[in-house]
Order: sequence, then C-alpha cells, then structure tokens
Amino acid sequence: MWNSDMESTDFMMLALKAAKESAAEGEVPVGAVIVRHGEVVAVGRNRRETVKDALSHAEIEAIRTACAVLGGWRLWECEMYVTLEPCPMCAGAILNARIRKLTFGAYDPKNGAVESVIHMFDYPFTHKPLYEGGVRESECAAVLTDFFRELRKNK
Repeated sequence: MWNSDMESTDFMMLALKAAKESAAEGEVPVGAVIVRHGEVVAVGRNRRETVKDALSHAEIEAIRTACAVLGGWRLWECEMYVTLEPCPMCAGAILNARIRKLTFGAYDPKNGAVESVIHMFDYPFTHKPLYEGGVRESECAAVLTDFFRELRKNK
C-alpha cells in the first residue's frame, strides 16, 4: 500500500509507470490505478495483445483486481487514475463499479467517452462519478505519441 499523503499527480505517476510497462511489452501504453482512502488497492495496464482479450484494458484490469482485493464489486469509496480518457466500455465499467471519481491524463479525441466523443457520465445512469481530465496530460500524451512513433518507424 502507498502512503496516504500522496496526491493525485503522484497516483497519475504510478499509472504512467504501468503504461510504460505496457509499452515495453508492445502494448498500447495505458495504465490505471485505483485508490481507496489514499492507498493504492489496484494497478492495471493494457494487455490486450498479450492475453488476446479485447476486454483487457487498463481500467478493466484495475477494476477486476480492486474488486478481488476489496471483496466486492461496489467501489464507491474508490478513485481511479488512468493515463488516457476511458473508452465507452471502460467508462461503462467505471459506472457499474460505482467508482467515486475518475482522474485521467490525455484526452482521446477518437474514442474518449467522458468528454471527447461522448459524455457518458452526463447521462442519467444510477451512478454519476466525479471526473477530472488533463492531469499530467502532456506526459500521458507523450507516452502514447512516442509508442506509436516507434511502432510506425519499426514497420
């Protein structure tokens, strides 16, 4: 567990570390961290290519781990930090897990379901998480840009 004096930018740095681990494995570099009461309970990273599973996004991996660690599917006391704005599937998982607050880094103009393409959290679902985008945005975007630049260079 991490020190409860950590701030949102510190948690985003942990998500960035997970994203870089994904990149090192040839995965699109996205990382997610779930925190409860200032302590990290789960870390997830994109692993779709590694496990050959379309559902293995960083957010889903982190939610699965947090549910196992905390012994339930309601994560209403938790916050999630993710390096990229969630897609519709992940935004739906955040809603269904009842995550209290989402903080994301880079915006995703092609697939983002919080602010960019659609605003899923604005619909009248049972749960309405708080959210904040653009935290350490340039660092989160740079990890993705660098990854895709290298991918194109090596093809």
